[in-house]
Amino acid sequence: MHNQGDAQMLMGKAVVISGASSGIGRAVALEITKQGGIPCLIGRRIEVLKDVLLEVHKSMPDAQCYEVDLTDDKELDNLSKQLQKNFGEIDMLIHCAGVFAMGTVEAEPVERLDWQYQTNVRAPYLLTQYLLPSLRRQQGQIVFVNSTAGLAAKAGLSQYAASKAALKSIADALREEVNQYGIRVLSVYPGRTASPMQEAIHEMENRSYDSARLMQPSDVAEVIVHALCMPRTAEVTDITVRPMAKLHG
Repeated sequence: MHNQGDAQMLMGKAVVISGASSGIGRAVALEITKQGGIPCLIGRRIEVLKDVLLEVHKSMPDAQCYEVDLTDDKELDNLSKQLQKNFGEIDMLIHCAGVFAMGTVEAEPVERLDWQYQTNVRAPYLLTQYLLPSLRRQQGQIVFVNSTAGLAAKAGLSQYAASKAALKSIADALREEVNQYGIRVLSVYPGRTASPMQEAIHEMENRSYDSARLMQPSDVAEVIVHALCMPRTAEVTDITVRPMAKLHG
C-alpha cells in the first residue's frame, strides 16, 4: 500500500496511540511499526498493553507503553511529561480509545452520558491540549478515530452519538486553528469493526457475532497510515470506512 517515499514519512516518528491494547488502536500500533514509526502505546490494562508492546518490540525496540486512566487529569499531565522525557518531541497523536453504551433517552441514566463524555470527548480534548506544543514544533498530525454514529444518530445511541458528534466538532475546529502551523487533523469514521467492543454491542442487540462479516481493525489501520503518509501538499480531513457486507435484521 505504501511506496518507499511514503514509508519515509513515518520513519523514526514518535506516535502516541490511545486505546492501543486492542481493536483499531492495536492494529494502528502494528501498522505504524511496520512503516518504521515508534509507537507510544496508551491503555488502561497494562498486561494486555505489554502483550502488544512485546509484538511491537520485535521490530521497534524504542517503543514504550503507558498505563493511563484517560479520565484522570493528573494521569494525563504525568503522561505528557513522561512522553517528553522519553521522546523529546511527539510527531503524531492518534486517538483510538473510546467507550460505548446504548439505551433510550427515556431510560438511559445520565451517569452513562457523563462516562462516555469523559472518555470519548474530554480525554482526547485534554490530551491534545497537552501535546499540541510539541506537535506544533514538529508540524505533526492528529487523528481522531470517531464513528459513523458521530455522523448520524440512531435510536438507542443518543449518548454515544452525541459524544462522537462532539468529537467531530473538536476536530473540525482544531483543524482550522492549527492549519497555519502545518499540523494536519484527520477524523476517521469506521462502521462496524471486528473488536471486543463490537462483540459486546452485538450482544446488547441480541445479534449473533461473526467477525468475518465485519471490517477488520487492520483495514482501518491501513487507511489511517495511508492518510498519514500523504504528501505534505495535501490534507485528508474526513474518511468514512464501512464493512463491505451489510448487516440485516
